[in-house]
Order: sequence, then structure tokens, then C-alpha cells
Amino acid sequence: MANAYVQIGVAMLRTGILGYGGGPSIVPLVRHEAVTRFQWMKDEEFMEVLAIANTLPGPIATKLAGYLGYRLKGTGGAVIGLLAHIVPTCVAMVGLYSFINFFSNSQVIKGMIAAVVPIVAVMLGVMAYEFGEKAIKGLGWAAGITFFVISFLLLQTFAVHPAIVIFLFLFYGAFHHKVKDKWNKGKKPLGKGEGA
Repeated sequence: MANAYVQIGVAMLRTGILGYGGGPSIVPLVRHEAVTRFQWMKDEEFMEVLAIANTLPGPIATKLAGYLGYRLKGTGGAVIGLLAHIVPTCVAMVGLYSFINFFSNSQVIKGMIAAVVPIVAVMLGVMAYEFGEKAIKGLGWAAGITFFVISFLLLQTFAVHPAIVIFLFLFYGAFHHKVKDKWNKGKKPLGKGEGA
């Protein structure tokens, strides 16, 4: 992987330049680069990294850029990933601030921003569907739907911080298979000669 630094730089440059709408809208772009385009990791590993990154403070996109760079090429890769992701946007913001300020009330600019919103929503929806599909395969329908409802209630009804919810489910996930095995043993029908 002689050109790994170039791959990291190009991938994170693309996510930094094309990622409109903040951190969550950039996640599908990072996933596409890491899983589909360059195949640095499997989808399951990306989901795990995303879950852990969500429990940590700071912008999700920069955490992912730093992690991917570090995973491939250590500290140098992390620096390249972070710089490639944030520097172009910082330069563009500083250089174009007066332009944006001047045209902030323009209907054309408002229309451009409004046109991007549905695309971001579809990208997030597709990613959520694929993650949900994998959760159902790993947990089963009953547990998958139950956990969805619990997480929805914790986040929307009780306004629990997302990091706490993710931590709770990460903690449960560490013991999921043991709990599932005990549950299945308790439900197992008695064979001949077993029981009283």
C-alpha cells in the first residue's frame, strides 16, 4: 500500500469538500470512501467505529478522518487525514466569507442549499436502513425493534444525551450473546427423560 497516504488524503479531501450539512451528513461519504471505494474495512467494523466515535466528544467527521488515517498509516496517516479533511474547508470559509455574507439573502443561494437537503436526507436514510438491516440480522427482529423503540424513547422523549444511549447499548452489546444463550436455554423444550 505504497500510495496509502495519497488514498487517505484524496478520500478525506473529498469528504471535506463534498460533505454539506455538518457531521451526520458526512458520515455516509466517509463510509463510502472507507468501505466501498478503498475497502479499508468491512461495513460491520465501520459501524463499530462510528458507534465508538459517537461516544467521544468533538465533531464526528474529524474523529473518523483521524481514525482512518491512523488505522492505515499511524500518526502520519492521522495527520494527513485530518488536514485533508479540514484545511480546504477552513480556507474556503475564510476566503469566501465576504462573498457568502454579500449573497446571504440571495434566492439563488437559498435555493441551492434547499436543493441539497433532500439528497443528504436520502443518504442518511439509506445508511440508517442498511445499519438497521444488519442489526436485525445480528439481534433478531424482536430485539432489533425493541432496542429501536427504547433508543427512540430515550433520545426523543426523555432527552438523554446520545453519547449515554450509545454507551448503554455498547455495554449491553458486550453481553448480548451471553444473555441470548441464557434466554434460549430457558426456552429450550425438555427432552425425553428430562425434568421432574
